[in-house]
Amino acid sequence: MVYAAIKAVISGILVALISEVAKRNPGIGALITALPLISILALIWLWRDTGDPVRLAQYSSATFWYVLPSLPMFLLIPLLLRSGVSFWLALFAGCLLTIGLYLAMIWIGGKFGFNL
Repeated sequence: MVYAAIKAVISGILVALISEVAKRNPGIGALITALPLISILALIWLWRDTGDPVRLAQYSSATFWYVLPSLPMFLLIPLLLRSGVSFWLALFAGCLLTIGLYLAMIWIGGKFGFNL
């Protein structure tokens, strides 16, 4: 239980740090966010918890394929915000788009033998 709490605290500190940096400099905050820090932490936690290279390889591969359908959200949200759409509606639309693209990725991946 203590180990899980340590993982949560470290991950939470990282998210809080990024949001504080982004308040001062959105570009630097975005750069830090774009770094795969959470994925790297997840790889470390998964390796420490399982020591299973096959599982880590599956996780890394699936992460790659799930990043791709999430990227259009970061184009849609600013487009909507600049068009006068409220933040919450733009965020909701971005999340819906991402969910739809995730489902499409799972379906398409299945057609090509990817186990996502």
